[in-house]
Amino acid sequence: MDPRTIRDAFAARFGRVSEIVARAPGRVNLIGEHTDYNDGFVLPIALAQSTYVAGARRDDSIARVFSANLDDERRWPLDDWTDDRQPRWTSYVAGVAALLARRGTQVRGFDLLIHSEVPVGGGLSSSAALEVAVALVLAGLAGERLAPVETVDLCRAAEHSYARVPCGLMDQYVSLLARAGTALLLDCRSRHYEHIALPLDGHVVLVANSGVHHELAAGEYARRQQQCQQAVAYFHALDPRVRALRDVTPELLDEHAPRMPSLAVARARHVVTENQRTLAAATALRRNDLEAVGRLLCASHRSLRDDYEVSCAEVDQLVAVLHGVDGVLGARLTGGGFGGCVVALARAEAVDQIEEEVRTGYKGGVDSQCRLIRTDAGPGAAIEFP
Repeated sequence: MDPRTIRDAFAARFGRVSEIVARAPGRVNLIGEHTDYNDGFVLPIALAQSTYVAGARRDDSIARVFSANLDDERRWPLDDWTDDRQPRWTSYVAGVAALLARRGTQVRGFDLLIHSEVPVGGGLSSSAALEVAVALVLAGLAGERLAPVETVDLCRAAEHSYARVPCGLMDQYVSLLARAGTALLLDCRSRHYEHIALPLDGHVVLVANSGVHHELAAGEYARRQQQCQQAVAYFHALDPRVRALRDVTPELLDEHAPRMPSLAVARARHVVTENQRTLAAATALRRNDLEAVGRLLCASHRSLRDDYEVSCAEVDQLVAVLHGVDGVLGARLTGGGFGGCVVALARAEAVDQIEEEVRTGYKGGVDSQCRLIRTDAGPGAAIEFP
């Protein structure tokens, strides 16, 4: 999207010129699901699709925010936002503004216009894209440029405290630090990251939206975290050096599984093996072995479906449809689960056939037309204007 489109929309809405426009991408996680809050490894890419925010300062202490996607304008005093009086989408804006002010940024009243190309509720991190873009705009209006890691922490804290989703580090990291043409291998404990070339010559990354809207704040996401912590507590009692499932090996888990609650074993098994798959996928990318990456995507979905139990019938059906098309190397649930999107790695020559098979073969979801997105590995967030 041309940033000038957002500037024009802001002027039409508010009758004045915006001072700054920022863009932040959504993301699709190739592999490494539910590992980030377990101190593990993730391998996402930034989507070509982004969220754009245009902003300008006001002379008072009012936040006035318009969502172009929802055609909804809301306003509140900066020191008096409450979730019982405002719709949930405003929590991301209010949280970022409040935490910026708490760190000492001079946040004045502001007008914002938001337009997003990232599907909401599909597991493509529309929330992190919104948080990051808002943070760049509000800091910019105050004459500041925050360091990327500080922005990550601030946006994550806003999601925890205001949206009440206990997310990990991945979404904000890739939204800010992605590079075009690469996947981001992130160690969520050390925060070390590496940009790994995504050798897509003759291949494509496809995102298929199941049409089933998920809601991570509903409790299942937090419940999975608690179940993982139950497993960690067991192993920590044996060895205090175990601080997260990151520290548990498959051999150690297999040895103690008979003495552990079966649910804790299943959740731990997913995380432990998913970390192995993520590192294996990074190695496969380094040697341009996309066939191996595809096999790892398939194994990841089975683990998410059977051990972590975050898939659903519609997503499983969509994965099965994709796996039935010659030219699809692998497909799996991506994002938090309970609906949302599937990511697939496929040969470019098969895209037309994939679209036809999904159109005729997928019958699930609220949306009868499954939306198929072809995406590149895009760049991270940036100030687009001035």
